[in-house]
Amino acid sequence: MQKRALGQTGFDIAPLVFGGNVFGWTLDQDKSFQVLDSFVDHGFDTIDTADCYSAWVPGNKGGESETIIGAWLKARSGMRDKVKIFTKVGSVTGAPHEGGLTEGYILQAVDRSLARLGVEAIDLYFAHWPDPLGTPYAETLGAFDKLKQAGKIKAVGVSNVDATQLGASIEAARDAGLPAYQVLQPEYNLYKRDAFEGPLQALCISEQIGVVTYFSLASGFLTGKYRSAEDFGKSARGGGIEKYLNPRGMAILTTLDEVAQKHGASPAAVSLAWLMARPGVTAPIASATSISQIETFATAAALNLNEDDMARLDQADA
Repeated sequence: MQKRALGQTGFDIAPLVFGGNVFGWTLDQDKSFQVLDSFVDHGFDTIDTADCYSAWVPGNKGGESETIIGAWLKARSGMRDKVKIFTKVGSVTGAPHEGGLTEGYILQAVDRSLARLGVEAIDLYFAHWPDPLGTPYAETLGAFDKLKQAGKIKAVGVSNVDATQLGASIEAARDAGLPAYQVLQPEYNLYKRDAFEGPLQALCISEQIGVVTYFSLASGFLTGKYRSAEDFGKSARGGGIEKYLNPRGMAILTTLDEVAQKHGASPAAVSLAWLMARPGVTAPIASATSISQIETFATAAALNLNEDDMARLDQADA
């Protein structure tokens, strides 16, 4: 599998990242191990999680995903050398954390993540959400720099920011002589495009910032398995699909079906392949709860969409 440079981190990664939000939620530890084993067996090598996953599940408090990944790494001899681990700080159940992105909070949170993961260093550490406390970028980036100097993290990234915020962080890093964010994690998929395309995408390309997209399949809508309200019960994420069931969403599914049929692939594989081919995107993040879904990832990585395919998908909602 051909790997891609992840911005200026020095990492080369396979073109799809596993989304670890399912660990401790829709997958227990045994099933998580099976899916992760299959993921690596298919040639993939990067896992994304966060310290808050999966706090939204009744009875959970956050950190369950990191704990399962750590148990898997411990149970698989030599696996740590084969995979890159991404995690995040500064969120709780999908919202900014009350501790913000202050130096004091970050320096404590990273040690908790390292302990749960059972690793000496996190490969890529993300600021999960913009800081609700208004902590200066220089303080946050300074904390990340201290962690890099201490060998606790290797690279830094940011999620859920717009072009103005990312630009301001780059300027603050230059003014303070600090390393800037090297990777962006935005919400981006065939349905949700406006938040990334345009100024933010252009900035990432010009600054050579790696991009790994989340909600790459729009919470499963772009797999094509949700066509009506009656389909919501097909998974634990079904309740979040209603916002996509509109004329625009159905037009996108129709085009996906046509391109998928042409290639003998699934709508999910085509959706992921489209992301892999978008300017500036290093790799989409996608979750899986079965071996068959991992096989879809492999199909997507091998799928070559031509100019006509890309144009049809780009204009699917026109």
